[in-house]
Amino acid sequence: MTLEQDIQALQKHESFARFLETIHSLREECISELHKANNERIQQLSGMILCYDQMLQMTGWNEMQLMHQDRLSRSL
Repeated sequence: MTLEQDIQALQKHESFARFLETIHSLREECISELHKANNERIQQLSGMILCYDQMLQMTGWNEMQLMHQDRLSRSL
């Protein structure tokens, strides 16, 4: 199996969607921390945000949100 096939299989699972929702929340926390961060911390946060973005894009987070929309909103 390829990575794409593995991700497609995982996208069917609500638990994977909840995991990605956590990654998305962590990304949002980093973004909010940028406002009060010094230069060194900004660089660290930017790297973390980039990592989270890559993970969310690679796993199809936008599609996952739509696919599991009802169940994700109930679990918040």
